This record gives sequence, C-alpha cells and structure tokens, in this order.
Amino acid sequence: MDLIDKLGQITGPSHVFSEIKGGKYGSDWTGVYQFSPLAVVRPANTSEVSEILKLANREKLSVVPMSGNTGLAGGTYAEGSIVLSLERMNRIREIRNSSRIAVVEAGVVLSSLHAAVDDHDLIFPMTFGARGSAMIGGMLSTNAGGSNVLKYGNTRDLCLGLEVVLPTGEIMDIMSELHKDNSGYNLKHLVIGAEGTLGIITAAVLKLSPKPKAEATAMLATASLDEALHILNRLQSATDGSVQAFEYMPGAYIDAFCAHFPAKKAPFEVRYETNIMVDLGSTMGAMCDTDATGKTKLTELLEEVLAEEYEGGAVLDAVVAQNEAQRQAMWERREAAAEVTITRHPIVANDIAVPLDRVSAFVSEMEQRLQTIDPGGKAVSVAHLGDGNIHYTVWPASEDAQVHSNIVEEVEELVLSLGGSFSAEHGIGLSKLPSMTRRKNQVAMQVMRQIKATLDPNNILNPQKVIPSKV
Repeated sequence: MDLIDKLGQITGPSHVFSEIKGGKYGSDWTGVYQFSPLAVVRPANTSEVSEILKLANREKLSVVPMSGNTGLAGGTYAEGSIVLSLERMNRIREIRNSSRIAVVEAGVVLSSLHAAVDDHDLIFPMTFGARGSAMIGGMLSTNAGGSNVLKYGNTRDLCLGLEVVLPTGEIMDIMSELHKDNSGYNLKHLVIGAEGTLGIITAAVLKLSPKPKAEATAMLATASLDEALHILNRLQSATDGSVQAFEYMPGAYIDAFCAHFPAKKAPFEVRYETNIMVDLGSTMGAMCDTDATGKTKLTELLEEVLAEEYEGGAVLDAVVAQNEAQRQAMWERREAAAEVTITRHPIVANDIAVPLDRVSAFVSEMEQRLQTIDPGGKAVSVAHLGDGNIHYTVWPASEDAQVHSNIVEEVEELVLSLGGSFSAEHGIGLSKLPSMTRRKNQVAMQVMRQIKATLDPNNILNPQKVIPSKV
C-alpha cells in the first residue's frame, strides 16, 4: 500500500488527501513559506494521532502538526512531510465552574472557547487578532502571548495539564488539574513552546478566570513612551491592578492602518507619535458600582488619572470609550496589526522583548540605526507595552536581502545590549533559526539537541525547526 492508503486505514480515506503547494495545507499564513506535503491527514482523536506517529516513526517519515496555521515564523513548513491537521479534534470536553477549568482538545478555536466559557460567566483570558482561527494546540506549541499577558500571563501560565503524543506514538497523559504538583520534572513546560518538535499536543486543561463585571477602554496620546509607562504604573495603583492591556501604536502604524482601512478613523483629529490603548477590567464590587449616569467607578478612576496626567502634560489627548461599539473600534485598530504590516513586500519582521523601562531606549536608538543601515526604511511597529514585547516591523527602502539581514542583526545587537530577547511570542520556526545560531547560549543549545535526540531519535517531528543544524 502507498502512504495515502496506510493513513486512510487509520482515519478513514476521506480524511487523507494530497495538497498542492500554496493550498490551504501547503502554505503558512504569511504566504512566505509554501510547500508540497507528502499527504494531509486529519485524525479525529488521540488514538488516531498515536497510530499515525507509530507509522511515521516506523517508516521514518517526517510529520508537521498544524492547528489554525496562523503562525508568523514558518513553523508549519512541511515540504515532503505529512501534515497532521488537528482541526477535527475540536471538542470542549468539559467546563467546570467550581474549579474554573476547561478541558479541551487541541483543535478548539480560541474564539469558540471564548464563547463557550462566556455562557458560564467566565473567560479564557488569552486574546489576539487571530482568535477566530488560531487553535489551542498551536497556541500551546508556541506559548502564544497576546494583549492580556500583562494581567493573565502567556499561554504557558494558563495551562494546568496536557495530553501529548510522543514521536513513538506513546501517549503521555499529564492532564493534571492541580495548581501544585512537584512530582518530578515539569514535562508540561518542556512541551509548551517546543513548536511540535517533541510531541503533538492533543488536549489540555486550561485555567479560566471570572468574567470582568466592569471594563473601561481608552485611547491616549502621551508625550513619550517613558510618560506612558508612568501612566501605566499610576493606573495599576489606582485600580488595584486592573490593567488588562496597554498597547503602543506609533504614528507610523496609525498612518498605515488608515491607509489600509480608508473607512476607519484615526484615534484623534491630530496626529501624535505615541498612541496608547489602555484596557481595564475588574470583578471587584467597588469598581463595578455605577453612578446616576451608569458610569462605573472603574471608568471614573480611568478618567480621573488621565485628567490629572493631562494637566501635568504627560497626556496630550485622550478618548474614553462610552459604549461597547467604541471600545471594540479601539481594539480593532490594534488587532489589525498583522494584516496591516504585511501589506507591503518585502518586510523585515522582528518579535522582540526588552525590560519595560528600556522600550523607549530601543525605539529611539533603533530608529537612528535603521536610517544608517537603510536610509528611507520605515518602522511600522506595535508593542504590548505593558510586558515589553515589541513587534518591530520594518518596510525597507532597499530590496537587497543583505540589507534586510543587517537590520535583523542590528535589532539583535541592540536587544542583547538592553537585556532582552530576540523572540518574545511568535516562536522560532524557520525564520529565526539564524538568530538562534547567532544568539542562543551554546550550552543551552546543546541541551536542547540532547532532549530532541532522546525523545525523537528518528527526527520525525517538525524537523529543522527551532533548533539550528550543527555547522
């Protein structure tokens, strides 16, 4: 039998097929990485995933897991590999209100989980622009971040347990519901962020949070990024840590957003260089109390802080959302970043993190270095300012690939000098392998290679990703 027939015996023939380069299963979201898989297989359950990996391991065929395929680092590139799509494994097995957990399969779409737990007056607090297609398995495999990391943490922080199929086909059940478990190595954290190179995540136990009873959102223009950080700290103190998101959008990004969406409005009548979206959420009774007009105490506190900072000169302008439609418009402006920034080609994308108090230094210094390397190059960055994660995207003026590489290396040099990381939340995939070679501690790299070789001696799971080949 050929491969298609063998896989068809496991999942049923209707769930195994070929794919052309550039098709749904033959391209990443950006379109930069296009490939021709050996086959696409869509298992329905963990047992079928196990049988597929047993077959692949026996015949030494590479397997690339694919969830929502919304990644930005080429992690689903699968030339000559089996694409294992988890989209059919999309059951929410259980939602438990009393312990505030959800037990879900890897193919559950993030927005579907949001809707399901909303019926229980709970939230799964991870959110980002691709929530309508991103799936839990991919989010865990890349340790996805998003806009609410400031309050709730990365995906890693929201996971209690996992079900993982190892390259041998063995099923590792570490579906713990415990907040404390010191029984040996934390294998959950080893698999999370490994981008499918050590095992395929098939299910997870996720932590839920109470749904905020009061939310307040505003756009503000500040005199500088340092002033913005000062305002963040003031708001955290004034609202008892209620800041959920604190997002930076420079003037160049606002210009690009309005050019891409002509029907949408800029946040202010005047163009400002430093634009911030702040979002607050609280379940505390005192914060949720309303006045005669229906305004919550949380909104009042937001307005009071912004008014005081306006008088002091730190805030140049501000608009506080007065209804849900205005609030969603503010969020849409920020969440369109990926769509907006890839409208031009070529682009040079960097997903970096620096300490919060060094974001301003990175932005100002990198602008000077960019103009030296690529005069006329334009940064259209956005940032999760509250956690120091900057999506430093450049529209280069030069078409020279060496210039593009020089920009990336200059970003890395500056980030390293500021005590930061060249990878914050998008993972390594293929695109950041050169950065791993240049910047990752060599002892740490060797440990990673040893772990990979031990768990996957035939190197079948998402090969040539995350860990650079030895030179």
